[in-house]
Amino acid sequence: MFKPAFFLSLLSAGLLNAGAQTFIPLDSRPATRVLPALIAGLHGREVQVVPAELLGNATRGADPAALTAWLEAQPVSGPLLVALDALAYGGLVQSRTSPLTTDEALARLAPLRDWKTRTGQPIYAFITLPRTPDATNRARNLEVTRRMLDWAREGVFAELHIAWDDALPGSPAPAEGAALAQNAPANVRVYPGADEVLSMLAARALAPASKTVRVEYSDPKAAEAVIRYEGIPLTQSARNHAEASGYSVVPFGTSTGGPADLTLYVFNGGDPRRAAVRISALLRAGPVAVADVEKVNLGNTRLWSDLAVLRRPANLRSLAAWGTPGNNLGTALAHAKLTLGGVDAVRQDALLAREYANDIIYSADLRAALRKAVPEDQLNTPQGQAALLKLAANYFPLRLGQTYTLSDAELPWGRSFEWNFDLKGGW
Repeated sequence: MFKPAFFLSLLSAGLLNAGAQTFIPLDSRPATRVLPALIAGLHGREVQVVPAELLGNATRGADPAALTAWLEAQPVSGPLLVALDALAYGGLVQSRTSPLTTDEALARLAPLRDWKTRTGQPIYAFITLPRTPDATNRARNLEVTRRMLDWAREGVFAELHIAWDDALPGSPAPAEGAALAQNAPANVRVYPGADEVLSMLAARALAPASKTVRVEYSDPKAAEAVIRYEGIPLTQSARNHAEASGYSVVPFGTSTGGPADLTLYVFNGGDPRRAAVRISALLRAGPVAVADVEKVNLGNTRLWSDLAVLRRPANLRSLAAWGTPGNNLGTALAHAKLTLGGVDAVRQDALLAREYANDIIYSADLRAALRKAVPEDQLNTPQGQAALLKLAANYFPLRLGQTYTLSDAELPWGRSFEWNFDLKGGW
């Protein structure tokens, strides 16, 4: 089974700080399994994460008994971060169509209460309100979520985040979320999101000190418009994700308390060359993260090529362009927050390189080249795998702080949407 070498070193070494963090991700995708663990490991912590083969994919849900057995077998010395949909339904895809009753789903979640009682360690959890029109039993999902609110009120969870998934126009999820938020206890947050939430919980659990962030947009007027998949303006999404990651948002143009700990630059359209120059100027003033949200699942190649010419990507605290606006905002903010307390320089450079290889090289160029070369229904074959490796070789080596070569790559769900890969670097 494919596993990135850097990821393996993070899981097996990484004992600079006492206490292991245990992760039960939403499913086996790299964005939901690999990325949150790499973010959590930036300080050299030990990260215990469910093996990919035990998690759900597009066609098969996770076995909750196997996940529970895995959890019980882990040494306990730190918090548990868990996607409740993985245990209750088998994963995000399965949460939309699972035939389980409310009681059956709750029975699958019951071992978490036992774990909390047995270990005394905090649990940081999230659950999603499913997207429309895929959800076949919204009433069941909503009732399970209400019961998780009760658990949070009882202290089972240190924090519970309730996120709604891909809220296209007409989705009832925003109204459901608003109703849930009305009577939610202080340890519950409700906002649009899904794939990025485990990374944000890592920021909450592992870098608990509040930080300040200023958010700047390449197109401030457009940032006031409602964005796809969330049903709210981009400005509100940025605030949601910042606060849920443990930041206080400081408006630009204010000097109260001095400079912010971080500037999040959101590229949401306009002149990419001007944006690159502005990012370079912001970097001279302090820490900067970049979320490229102009398009969904697609980085702006002109922006990133200009930043590369300026040799700026290696100086960023984080970058994200891989998913929806919320996906990108959440992972950029979470990654950056872990860096604000100081991190291992080698791990940080390697994670930036991985983000660049995935979010810019793959999303903006390599995925399109692969789709042109191989029909989608032939990707999950040895020939599809060979084509991926051959095409990917054209984009490496990659230079950030270190120089990285590509040593392996695969399509873990047998489709072109995402890849997994192994980078090897050296100074």
